[in-house]
Amino acid sequence: MAKAAFEDIVETFEFLEDWEDRYRHVIDMGKAMDPLEDNLRVPATKVDGCASQVWLVPEIEGEGGGAVFRFRGDSDAMIVRGLIAVLVALYSGLTVEEVLKVDAPAELGRLGLNDHLSSQRSNGLRAMVQRIQDLSERAAA
Repeated sequence: MAKAAFEDIVETFEFLEDWEDRYRHVIDMGKAMDPLEDNLRVPATKVDGCASQVWLVPEIEGEGGGAVFRFRGDSDAMIVRGLIAVLVALYSGLTVEEVLKVDAPAELGRLGLNDHLSSQRSNGLRAMVQRIQDLSERAAA
């Protein structure tokens, strides 16, 4: 069910055997994202459960389960910005119903992130995934 953008990341990770190179790639993905405007860095968009400051801003087009889910995000930590970019590749552009069907642990497991992220980063990644699912559930209702 993964989108082509996410499959590209999987392929790149398979090519980059060294985890330092993979981390650099994730960080570079984060650097390539446009930063959020300051007026979007508010408590309503802040993700709780992350050691770093993280904001996710949904951009849902349409109504109900067929609405298209897009989001932007930002963080004060470069690796976390990169993780947001990974989640954008995984979720952005799907319908909210499709977002709810994504098995994020399995998809992210294809990248081996759980084995190489600190427990705080893993918890933060789970919190971001949960926020994305919560936003999709509300939009689908």
